[in-house]
Amino acid sequence: MDRRQFLKGSALVSGLLTLKPVDFFANSVNEIPEPKKKAKNIIFMISDGMSSGTLAMADLYSKNILGKNTNWMSLYHENKVSRALMDTASASSIVTDSAAASSSFGGGFRVKNGVLNIGSNGEKYVPAWQKFKNSGKKTGCVTTVTITHATPAGFCVNSDSRNAENEIAEMYVEIGFDVMMGGGDEFFNPLKREDKKDVYGLYKQKGYQILKNRTDLKNTEKGKKVLGVFNSGALPYAIDRTHIAELQNTPSLAEMAQTAIDQMKDHREGFVLQVEGGKVDWAAHANDIAALIHDQLAFDEAIKTVMDFAEKDQNTLVIITTDHGNANPGTIYGPDATKNFNSISNYQYTNEYILNAIRPDFNLQKMKDWIYETNKISLADDEARHLLSFYSGLEKQETGIYNYKKLPFKAYSDIQKKHNYVGWISMDHSGDYVEVAVYGPGKELLPAFIKNTDLHYLMLKAAQV
Repeated sequence: MDRRQFLKGSALVSGLLTLKPVDFFANSVNEIPEPKKKAKNIIFMISDGMSSGTLAMADLYSKNILGKNTNWMSLYHENKVSRALMDTASASSIVTDSAAASSSFGGGFRVKNGVLNIGSNGEKYVPAWQKFKNSGKKTGCVTTVTITHATPAGFCVNSDSRNAENEIAEMYVEIGFDVMMGGGDEFFNPLKREDKKDVYGLYKQKGYQILKNRTDLKNTEKGKKVLGVFNSGALPYAIDRTHIAELQNTPSLAEMAQTAIDQMKDHREGFVLQVEGGKVDWAAHANDIAALIHDQLAFDEAIKTVMDFAEKDQNTLVIITTDHGNANPGTIYGPDATKNFNSISNYQYTNEYILNAIRPDFNLQKMKDWIYETNKISLADDEARHLLSFYSGLEKQETGIYNYKKLPFKAYSDIQKKHNYVGWISMDHSGDYVEVAVYGPGKELLPAFIKNTDLHYLMLKAAQV
C-alpha cells in the first residue's frame, strides 16, 4: 500500500490538516469497497473483555441449563452475519486496555494504553460519534459500567487520560450526545464531586431529562435528550440484580438499549448507538464465573433487542464484538466436566457479593454454611480456614484493577475450580484474537481477518459518511 495515499485518505477521514508520524495499521476509508446498500443506522455492541472461552461458556450454560442457544451463536447457526477474527493490539502493546481499544474503533487509529483518541505526539483523532453527529445523525451510548468509562468515551471524546471521568462527563454535555446511560453518579452529582460542580444541572440546562432508575426509564419522554445515571460506580451484576430485591429497580442492558433505540429510531437522518456489556470485563478481572456468565447472557439479551429492531428495520448495520480478551477462562477436561460445569447453575450471587458478606468474626462453621447457602459448595475445613485467613489479616490481601475492597477473588475461584472445572490463566487482559459479527447493510465489507481500527472505516463506508 502506498503510504502517501494512505495518509491522504486517513487525514480526510479524521478531519486533520496535518499528521505527525504515527504507526498506522487501519485501512483508509477509500480502500474499502462501496456497500451494496447504505446503512442509515449503526449499532455497535461490545462485550468488554470477552475471551472466546467466555462466549463459549455462556452458550454452553444457556444450552445445558436454559435449553436454548445464545442469540450470538444463533446468528452463526442461521448464517445471518459476516464473521471475522480481529487483532486487538494497541499502539503501545500487543495487549490493549479498554481506552486504546475503544479509540481504535472510535478514532480509527491505534493509540497508547490509557488515552482516548490522542496520538503519541498529541494528535487528536476525531471520534466516530462526533463524525456521525456532525453528519446529522443522533448519537448514544449505553453501558453497565460508568457512562464516562473508557469504552463509551472512546467513541465520543479526546482525553489524555481515561481516568478523567469528571471532565468526560462535562465533555458529553458540551458536545450534545442524544442518549447516554449507565452508572457513574459520582461524576455528575455535586455532593460527590470534589469540585462540587452540579453536572446534572448542566445537562438540565441543555434540555436533557435525567433518569435515575428503571421506573424513570419506563417513563422516558420522547423527543428529549436523555442522561440516565442509575448507580454510583458501575451498575450491579446481572445475577445479583436478579436475586437481590433492592437492586431490581436498576435497568438491564437490554432495557437501556431498547429505550435508546426508541428515542432515536424515528430521526430522519438515522442514529448511531454503542451498547456495552462493561461488567463482563470486571467479572473476568475477578475470576468470578457466576458474574461472568450471567453478564454475558445479559449482553446476549441486548443482542436480541438490537436484532429484533435491525431485522425489522433493514437499514441498520449491527456490529457485535469485544475490545479484547480477559483472563482466558475455559472448561477443563475430566470425567465429570459436564456435571461440574452445570453446577454453576446453583450459584445465586457473584463472588463479589459472597466474599463481601464475610466478616472477620465468622467461625469455621459459619463460613462453610455461607458458601453452601450461596454456591452449594461444601468446603473442606482447610479451605474454610484459608478463606477466613484473608479476613483476619493472616493472608496478604489481594489487589486488582476492580478489587477495591481487596477481596480474595483468586483464592475463592481456585476453590470453585475444583467443583466447576473452570480455569483461568490470569486476572487481566489478554492479547488473543477475538470474534466480530456484522449484520445488515455493509456486512459484505467485513474481511475474514481485521485489525480493530478497520471497524472505524467500515462504519464510515457503510453509512457513506
